[in-house]
Amino acid sequence: MISPPLPDPDPPAIASGTDGSERILIVTDAWFPQVNGVVRTLDTLRAHLERRGHDVHMLTPDQFDTVPCPTYPQIRLALAPRHRLAKAIMEWRPTVIHIATEGPLGWAARGVCLDRDLPFTTAFHTRFPEYVHARFWVPVDWSYALLRHFHARSRSIMVATPSIEDELTRWGFTNIRRWGRGVDTDLFRPRDKSALDGEISGPRPWFVYVGRVAIEKNIEAFLTLDLPGTRIVVGEGPQLEDLRAAYPDVVFVGEKRGDDLALHYAVADAFVFPSLTDTFGLVLLEALACGVPVAAFPVAGPKDVIGDAPVGCLSHDLQAAAMAALEGDPDACRAFALRHSWDSSVDQFLSNVHPFDASALPTVEVGGA
Repeated sequence: MISPPLPDPDPPAIASGTDGSERILIVTDAWFPQVNGVVRTLDTLRAHLERRGHDVHMLTPDQFDTVPCPTYPQIRLALAPRHRLAKAIMEWRPTVIHIATEGPLGWAARGVCLDRDLPFTTAFHTRFPEYVHARFWVPVDWSYALLRHFHARSRSIMVATPSIEDELTRWGFTNIRRWGRGVDTDLFRPRDKSALDGEISGPRPWFVYVGRVAIEKNIEAFLTLDLPGTRIVVGEGPQLEDLRAAYPDVVFVGEKRGDDLALHYAVADAFVFPSLTDTFGLVLLEALACGVPVAAFPVAGPKDVIGDAPVGCLSHDLQAAAMAALEGDPDACRAFALRHSWDSSVDQFLSNVHPFDASALPTVEVGGA
C-alpha cells in the first residue's frame, strides 16, 4: 500500500502569533470515517479553534498505512507511523501538541515528544481497559497500568467529568484537568416528531439508541427491555449483523450523520443510553438538545452530565427509567442542553494546553525516529 501524502507544510512558525494564536497539532487514532463521540468532539473542537484564529492541524490514520483493528475492522490502526509522524511534526512546527488517543499514533507522538523534550497534553476519552476486558478478558489493572505509563509524562490529562477524574485518581493518575463537552444546539434541536414516519415504521412510543453497535456499549440491555412501541438503533459496528438477526423486532437504521443524525434523535419519544463504560456520553447532550428525555444507568457519564436534573431518569432498572423518561419535559431538556456551550469547552481546552517555542524544533528531521 502506498501511503497517502501528508499535507504540504505551511511556512515555519517560530512561536505563538503576536495575537495570541497558536499552531495546534492534534494527534488522534479516532477519525473519519468513524462516527463516534470522540471524532465528533475533536472535529468540532478543531472548527471552534480555527474560528478563534488558531491554526489547527490533525494527524489522523488516513495519512498513514493502516491495518484493521482486531475484532473491529471498521477502525483502522496506523502501521509503524513514528518516522512519518516525526517528519510531519518537524515540518509543520506546531506550538502546541495535544495527543487525543492512546493508539499507535498516540504512542508514536508521545515517543517523538519525549525524544525531543517537547511538552504535550493528553486526554482520556475512552475506557479502553474495560473495553479490552470485554473483548479479550485482559485484567483491567494491567491495562490501567499501561495507560498510566502512557499519560505519566503529559503536562495535563484532560477528562470530561468529575467521576472519571476520581476514578483515574484511584488508579494512580496525576495532573488531571477538566475538559467538559459542548453540544451544537443549532444542529441538534427539536423537530417535527412525524418527520420520519414514512421512513421508519412502528407504533409509538419510539425509544432510540444512537452510538456504536459494539459489545462495550451494552446495547443488549436496551434491546431486551419489554417496552411498548418501537426500539430504534442508529449506528454501525461489529455487532450490527448479529443483533439485527437476534432482534428482528428492533429497527436498525444504520449510521447517520449531520442533519439526518439530528433528525433521528429528534423524532424519538425517549433516548435510551445503556452504556456502563462511557467517560461522558456526548449523545446524551445531543438528545437533550433535541428536546428528548434520557433514560440511563446511574453510572459515570450520565451521573455527571444529567445528575438529578429533571430531564430524564437514571436507574439501575433501565426499563423503569425508559418508561419514566416518556414523562420528561422536552422544553426542560432543551433548556438544559443550551447551558452546555462549546465556547466554555474550548476555553477549558486552551487553558489546559502547554504552548512552547517552535524554535526548539530542528529544521530537518534526522534519524529514523
